[in-house]
Amino acid sequence: MTELAVQERGGKKPASLRAAGLLPGVFYGPKEESQPIALDAKIFEKLWREVGSSSIIVLKGLGEDKEVLIHDVDVHPVTEHPQHVDFYVIERGKKIEVSVPLEFIGEAPAEKAGGVVVKVLHEVEISVRPSELPQHFDVDVSALAHVGDHITVGSIKLPESAEWITDPEEAIVSVKEQKQEKEEAPVAAEEAPAVDGEEEKKEESSE
Repeated sequence: MTELAVQERGGKKPASLRAAGLLPGVFYGPKEESQPIALDAKIFEKLWREVGSSSIIVLKGLGEDKEVLIHDVDVHPVTEHPQHVDFYVIERGKKIEVSVPLEFIGEAPAEKAGGVVVKVLHEVEISVRPSELPQHFDVDVSALAHVGDHITVGSIKLPESAEWITDPEEAIVSVKEQKQEKEEAPVAAEEAPAVDGEEEKKEESSE
């Protein structure tokens, strides 16, 4: 498991922590009271971008180690750097409900035949023991050969302790027929109005 050093936040304000290169945060759980903490901002951001929110992290530095998941990250709208993080403490021996990202691998033969591969889901939800929590699921699209082919959630192999929360019958990815743009019919040119001189000639010739 990945380890992360944390410290008590004390009475320091978030702005002063960030100025010192620290990220304000908090951890909590079913049997854990909310505990304000601070941690190295750069180390956390690197870890978060590498492992995402579906990997167990061990918080160290506050007495008993805490096994946690990243529950929520507040990101600055301009810099996109984390501004605050919430950790959820896992109860040992109990299953957790978590979203696991999907990674698509392989090439679909249907694309060479003119089909369009549509990715419907990018993550799925499962209930699983923390010790068997996968970082991601691979979805191999190389079996998609024809329009109408699809891969469902239930086709993914789960860890032994895991159960689906997402509907197993739901499609993850499917092949659709490529839509061809219809050519617009040319607009018929309107008959030009007769010029006054031409109208007069027609009237004279009819007399």
